[in-house]
Amino acid sequence: MSKTPQAIRGTQDIFGADAESFAFVVETFERVRKLYRFRRVEMPVFEKTEVFSRAIGETTDVVSKEMYSFEDRGGDSLTLRPEFTAGIARAFLTNGWQQHAPLKAATHGPLFRYERPQKGRYRQFHQLDAEIIGAGEPQADVELLAMADQVLKELGIADVTLHLNTLGDGDSREAWRGALVDYFRAVKGELSEDSQERLEKNPLRILDSKDRRDRQFVADAPKIDQFLSDDALAFFDAVTAGLDAAGVKWARAESLVRGLDYYRHTAFEFIPDEGSAAAAALGSQSTILGGGRYDGLMESLGGPATPAVGWAAGIERLAMLVGDRGEAAADVVVVVENDDAMNAAIAALGTLRGEGLSCDLMASGSPRKRFDKAVKSGASSIVSYDLRDGAVSRRIKAAENDAGRLEALLG
Repeated sequence: MSKTPQAIRGTQDIFGADAESFAFVVETFERVRKLYRFRRVEMPVFEKTEVFSRAIGETTDVVSKEMYSFEDRGGDSLTLRPEFTAGIARAFLTNGWQQHAPLKAATHGPLFRYERPQKGRYRQFHQLDAEIIGAGEPQADVELLAMADQVLKELGIADVTLHLNTLGDGDSREAWRGALVDYFRAVKGELSEDSQERLEKNPLRILDSKDRRDRQFVADAPKIDQFLSDDALAFFDAVTAGLDAAGVKWARAESLVRGLDYYRHTAFEFIPDEGSAAAAALGSQSTILGGGRYDGLMESLGGPATPAVGWAAGIERLAMLVGDRGEAAADVVVVVENDDAMNAAIAALGTLRGEGLSCDLMASGSPRKRFDKAVKSGASSIVSYDLRDGAVSRRIKAAENDAGRLEALLG
């Protein structure tokens, strides 16, 4: 007999309490995005490889190391989506969604990156995603961040702070980039191999390095504030003032850059407070939601300059933090004590479920023991069908008000 195939490394089968926590995260996100009037979108799981290489940037780890790319039978290079934003931007341009600008869009689903599996991180993983496309005002950043903050609060995830930075406008970012190249070039030989490779191509990524060889130089690296234009500074001040008005707790994080080439102005991450239960649960991989403004992305895909801002959050990591949600008990357990009464029980299930009551059917094992098993299951309402004197009989075990309702429904 052949050996049973095993799951692919970095994938997961989600079941039971874990699946309930996962579903709770998605349901909460769906409820909150409707409050903020974000429109639901569904995106293809794969795109042409150039969508991601052009949008995300050839020098990023995502494109250079982590994408699942393959050639299809027609000879086109396709890639399983490693993130949502690039695909949504492509759809915005190719489907004429500009007519809906500013477009507030939200989605969730699986993504794929070939990286080392670790706690809360998988090669096939799932994210929530929210974007505002076509709005260049700082108020759009504020609304997006307020929505993220509300999602976390309604999930019951406490002791989390928004870490916030500005990358400035295009000119500010380029001036900062040049200063970083000059600074890190002077100590190039002491940097990690990855940072030496990034130095000329994407020096901002060095600020985000976790390698000890790099961290010793990051503290004294040039700061973005030295290069901010008046407009960029005014934009950031408007964002922070709006967050204060919205009651969103935030902290300045001068080294926060986010890893993708298309970010401008606002960059942010929600991170558990040090010493909190959430921080202990996640360990060193502490970011639970992140994003920023990407005003340069549409142009990289051949579209007109279009301001946009968005965020994404890993569903698995959020599910770890919401804890065991458990599986809710059925409103009613229908028991078949004699198999000749099966059709009556099936009819009752249809009636009860049609009225919005969740039901389980207990019709396996010894018929004489089924009712006792239903009682031991802790069910609050039990409807039992039996056959006595050639006729189907019914009995109901429930609280008085519930019993009366069940009698009325079942006639």
